[in-house]
Amino acid sequence: MKELIVKLLSKEVKLDKKELWNLVEVPPSPELGDYAFPCFVLTKKLKKNPNKIAEELTKKIKLTKEISQVKASGPYLNFFINKKILAENLIKKILTSGEKYGKRKENEKVVIEFLSPNTNKPLHLGHLRNMLVGESIARILEFSGNNIKRVNLYNDRGIHIVKSMLAYQKYGKNKTPEKTKEKSDKFVGNFYVLFNEKAKTNKKLEEEAREMLRKWESGDKNVRELWRKMNSWAIKGIENTYKILGVKFDKHYYESKIYKKGKEIIEEGLKKGLFKKRDDNAVIINLGKELGEKVLLRSDGTSVYITQDLYLAKLRYQEYKFDDMIYVVANEQDYHFKVLFKILKLLKYPFAESLHHLSYGMVFLPEGKMKSREGKVVDADDLIEEMLKLAEKELKKRYKLKKQELKKRSLAIALSAIKYFFLKIESKKGIIFNPDKAIDFEGNTGPYLQYSYARASSILRKAEKFNKTKKLQIKVVDLKEQEIELVKKLAEFPEIIKKARQQLNPGIIANYSFQLAQIFNEFYHNCQVLGSIEGNFRLALVEAFRIVMKKSLELLGIEVLEEM
Repeated sequence: MKELIVKLLSKEVKLDKKELWNLVEVPPSPELGDYAFPCFVLTKKLKKNPNKIAEELTKKIKLTKEISQVKASGPYLNFFINKKILAENLIKKILTSGEKYGKRKENEKVVIEFLSPNTNKPLHLGHLRNMLVGESIARILEFSGNNIKRVNLYNDRGIHIVKSMLAYQKYGKNKTPEKTKEKSDKFVGNFYVLFNEKAKTNKKLEEEAREMLRKWESGDKNVRELWRKMNSWAIKGIENTYKILGVKFDKHYYESKIYKKGKEIIEEGLKKGLFKKRDDNAVIINLGKELGEKVLLRSDGTSVYITQDLYLAKLRYQEYKFDDMIYVVANEQDYHFKVLFKILKLLKYPFAESLHHLSYGMVFLPEGKMKSREGKVVDADDLIEEMLKLAEKELKKRYKLKKQELKKRSLAIALSAIKYFFLKIESKKGIIFNPDKAIDFEGNTGPYLQYSYARASSILRKAEKFNKTKKLQIKVVDLKEQEIELVKKLAEFPEIIKKARQQLNPGIIANYSFQLAQIFNEFYHNCQVLGSIEGNFRLALVEAFRIVMKKSLELLGIEVLEEM
């Protein structure tokens, strides 16, 4: 319908169709029409009052069977669409397209880096937000027709890693995750916390940790063996959490393998005169007032973090020849990525303009920032376990389920609650997570969306029993207000996908899904589906809702349930 309105307008106002598409909007109230065109954008061109332009256009634009009325309202030209034709055409399109309804055809190769955990502790709430945002963005990009590569960087070396190693060496007593029956990444993380507790009273520990790092860097056999053992424990536990959350990566990179790389890029910049050597032999770049001076190689010739990121960006372009590369990293690293992208542009790499930092807000506890070294964190696994128990409790109240089915449904519901909680809030905003309140199962939640989908599935199952011989016929008799609202909301889906992709914001889909579920439940309570004269059309409308809701939830990484 919007395409038709743009076509009709383009014949009269002589504006580009793309420009018109962006100008045509949905009015704040249905009484003002279904779509509106702001005529004041033509004031300068036509040298007329926008109210006058709107009045003149009502006489010029010819009505079609799809457009029932064109009406001027001040400077706006309002279009009223034929709801019956909209309903019939839209539902046929959704049922014919199935899960491809709203799919785009961008056809770009996009690399998206997300998570990048340290291998000295389990994943916490901050990692959880990163992972869920990254995975959802990857799915939105895939649904937009792109070839996506998910990549992860394990930060598996450095002083924070050896601190957990040193604590294990001193106090571990040859314990293993198997012996203590702890999840292996949690086991490693406990020694990182223990190190910081012991270091408060034993000042020598910090120097011992630095000495262990020096031994690691020099390739000491015993230190390297301990590092490999504890790294494998950490990564095994972390990847178990990925599996539970339904996240897979196409490739893992390891800081331990690349931290010395990038020096040749620095040499290249020195030759070009972009970088300079200070009196102490450190290599620097001056990026002006906004970004200041940045050290690229220390005075002893060792790399800093940005050095390896320069190399990694170049390596990934060589490997994937991407059109876009997206880094999903918290906003505390905004400066780092501004510097990284600026340097790559100054080096005139062909991919430098194709890099994007998707900056998201931090996750805080009510008492402030999470601190892993002090153990003041909420682990992702603990949150999942807590929500799993809550889901099981709710299900036991309502149904008698076999143990395996109870476990399956409980996990799906628990994960939907967690994922939706993190994704419904715009990525750029910070989140205060209160462990005491956890996540409610009522209202604007993931389980509420799952329940709406399950209700639609239940209606269609009953319809099969109710009338097995009659095929769905999309013939509109009369439309009630709730049907019109549901049809209009379903029609928005392709535009919602486009908007979420452009803004790289899963929150747009999450909030659309909640609104769609609310409208469907209003329809369900006010419009009889089974056994009514409108039954076949309404069954088709229920199926259309089910298709769109399922895709919306899939894009958020949420599993649908046919029964709650």
